[in-house]
Amino acid sequence: MNCSYNCGSDCWRVSKYPCLQVYVSVNNTGRVSRLSHNEETQDISSECFYVPRCQKDSVAMHVMIMNISEHLKVNQKVPCYYDPSEQQEMVLLTRLYDHSVVFHSLLWPSCMLMGGALIIVMVKLTQYLSRLCEELGKIKR
Repeated sequence: MNCSYNCGSDCWRVSKYPCLQVYVSVNNTGRVSRLSHNEETQDISSECFYVPRCQKDSVAMHVMIMNISEHLKVNQKVPCYYDPSEQQEMVLLTRLYDHSVVFHSLLWPSCMLMGGALIIVMVKLTQYLSRLCEELGKIKR
């Protein structure tokens, strides 16, 4: 497969890497599906299991892909993710966006929003108490 890498400002060169295709048999269904490394790899290349970061040295990328291939040959059983409701032919080896990522991406902005709202409420309460004290001071005179 061809890929482009940056060789300086306004300079792009083309390099090549081998396209490794891995097929797995999903135990529950018995169907054979193509394995992708993660969601990004699935979006970048629907054909290849892994897309390395493009670099000038195509031999290094080839060695990296061959190491991955040898590792997968040694491990005949690998846990993977698939969606039984979808009729896709793709299965993921690892997930980038699981439930904890979604939880944290919603939790921390919500905490910041609540903290900001709490600061505003405290400022308004301080203003109210200041006016109340001022009025009580006028009544006693």
